[in-house]
Amino acid sequence: MAITSKNLEKIRKEELKALREKLGLHEFIKFLQSYSEGKGDYTEERREILKDIKIEDVQEFLREELS
Repeated sequence: MAITSKNLEKIRKEELKALREKLGLHEFIKFLQSYSEGKGDYTEERREILKDIKIEDVQEFLREELS
């Protein structure tokens, strides 16, 4: 069974309704203000950012931070 965009919209509305009921209006509004679906490819971005980092760099950083 394929999930259509209409089905996803219905599910999202039900999710938001359940959250509002569970959290109450004030907390629900705070959630909506802080929520972000995000964009892009997180995994690929992290690979690019960390491509020059070696395990030794991480170990040295941890030794410095934990001492």
